[in-house]
Amino acid sequence: MSIELTVTAKGQVTLRQEVLAHLGIGPGDKVVVDLLPDGRVQVHAKPGLAITELFGALKRPGQPVLTIDEMNEAIAAGWAGER
Repeated sequence: MSIELTVTAKGQVTLRQEVLAHLGIGPGDKVVVDLLPDGRVQVHAKPGLAITELFGALKRPGQPVLTIDEMNEAIAAGWAGER
């Protein structure tokens, strides 16, 4: 299947939704373009981190572990100027 895209006056190309869906790309994702011989390019999604790789990223030794409710209370108190 071929999809034709148009280059704007600024030299930009917008990828159509069906191309993004085929690549599994959504808002905020990155795209990698490899420049190949003979003026060809290869486009693919840039691999990202799995959410599970972030678990524990903010944990610091000696810091208390808070529940979601405790975090929400601290946030509310901060917004109210109580902390």
